Amino acid sequence: MELEEVLSVWWVYPVSVAVATLALSSGISGALFFAPFFLLVVGLTPAQAIGGGLMTELLGTFFGTMNYVRQGVVDFTIVKALLIVTIPFAMAGSGLALMIDAGALQVVFGVALIILAVFMLWTNLRRVETVVGEATTSTTGHITVMNARDGREYRYVRPSRGISQCLGSFGAFITGLMSSGLPEINTTQLVLRGRIPPRIAVGTSITILTVTVFFAAGIHAIAGETAWYVVVWSIPGVITGAQIGPRIQGKIPANIAERMLAMVFVAVGILVIAVQIFD
Repeated sequence: MELEEVLSVWWVYPVSVAVATLALSSGISGALFFAPFFLLVVGLTPAQAIGGGLMTELLGTFFGTMNYVRQGVVDFTIVKALLIVTIPFAMAGSGLALMIDAGALQVVFGVALIILAVFMLWTNLRRVETVVGEATTSTTGHITVMNARDGREYRYVRPSRGISQCLGSFGAFITGLMSSGLPEINTTQLVLRGRIPPRIAVGTSITILTVTVFFAAGIHAIAGETAWYVVVWSIPGVITGAQIGPRIQGKIPANIAERMLAMVFVAVGILVIAVQIFD
């Protein structure tokens, strides 16, 4: 990694700051942006773009995890149950991303991006605010009670482990393959299927993502050709954005931002595929 090569992509830093700020201020996943950005704008290979996206995501989610743990809103029982499957499946996805032909991987990445964007739109339209209250006697299963550090009490019933693990393993696999997917799938299934309060669902999903991505990114760092000259700008950018985003939280409505971003990724997915086909 030469100094001239590093300095040539200095502009990755302000872009990373902007993406992280948008993500943390509106609640959307900024990780969805980095791999396409690295691929189409920076000019990395598909494997390098995905590896760089995972490493950038890891640093961003680490600070988010520490914050949620301090708030006392992470359900570690769910975390442990899902990590059993998410870690190996994410590593398998990362391994496949390194083994598959670059051209084929780019097409797969584009298709997966479109599917994930459609999934985002569908869940955005279906999402319903979960009202935290007393669990009724008609609720089946063991009632979990969590007391956050700010004094709020949350009551809910954990969803069935089997279905959660199946969905989590799929999300982990595509995260290893394309650097995104696990938090969108996990948070959605916990809120919509499990009726878990959004604050608990997000904190738990981010914690699962951080540990899972650590192993997935490790595969790329050990076996892949990591574009360190790009990552040294994107990681500080994410850390900076993590300090700005929470201060302007609420300025951008989360539902509107998610819909706009999903439509952008449909377009990007089509562009990624078209670039490969007509190259």
